[in-house]
Amino acid sequence: MPLTLTVKMWHIIVYHHGNEIYLSIHHLIARILAKRKCFADFREGFMWYAIISQDIDNSLPLRQQARPAHIERLNTLKNEGRLLIAGPHPAADCGDPGEAGFTGSLVVAQFDSLAQAQAWADADPYVAAGVYQSVVVKPFKKVLP
Repeated sequence: MPLTLTVKMWHIIVYHHGNEIYLSIHHLIARILAKRKCFADFREGFMWYAIISQDIDNSLPLRQQARPAHIERLNTLKNEGRLLIAGPHPAADCGDPGEAGFTGSLVVAQFDSLAQAQAWADADPYVAAGVYQSVVVKPFKKVLP
């Protein structure tokens, strides 16, 4: 039996081998956008938050030790389509600051609320390792691109 599609209101009904599969339009669009890596721009009920962290002096050894766990959490956000951007601020005006290390980090991600974003930031392995001297979480409005 060939694959056929029927659109009714906000659902698409797919008939395959006599079986009906219902897909909501919202779900279908979200799946398409996820494949194109722009799902985070479509998620409803979420807001962007900037997590701006300032390192302690000479934080590089602490960063190196806690980095795998820190990156794992960021990858979870990325895989959920909730990460816009993340990275450190080099202490030198170059991509690889070497022993100069980093002065802080920026993460922009989607959360349900400011409280949820703050809780996520507070649980960062860099916080537990003593890398950061301060962490500020603020709502963020993405304008461009």
